[in-house]
Amino acid sequence: MSGATIHVVAAVVEDADRFLVTRRQAGVHLAGLWEFPGGKVAAGESHQDALRREMQEELGTDVDVREIVSTATHAYDDRHVTLHFYACGLKGEPHPLLGQEMRWVGRSELASLGFPPADEELIALLIAR
Repeated sequence: MSGATIHVVAAVVEDADRFLVTRRQAGVHLAGLWEFPGGKVAAGESHQDALRREMQEELGTDVDVREIVSTATHAYDDRHVTLHFYACGLKGEPHPLLGQEMRWVGRSELASLGFPPADEELIALLIAR
């Protein structure tokens, strides 16, 4: 495992008790698992700027970044990540731009999808609400 921690931001977009999720593509770390859209924070980039950039790159829409929902740290075999999950509002219609699968999932369905281990705490929190 590399020594540096990778900081990742993710958008928790909720609409009518449904959440926007995307599926990690083949060939990437944790391929095939579902996630809340977002990505790595670049050096010198704020969490809000990183989240807006990632949403534009992945889904072609800007977001209104609101409060932090949860933070999680997880050590995978090959990396150590800290995830920062933010409540976000969409400023446009999302469209998957990278060939990834995208869907709106009801709160009760979250547990049945496969999410990365680092997302477990957030999923439990969202289901409990």
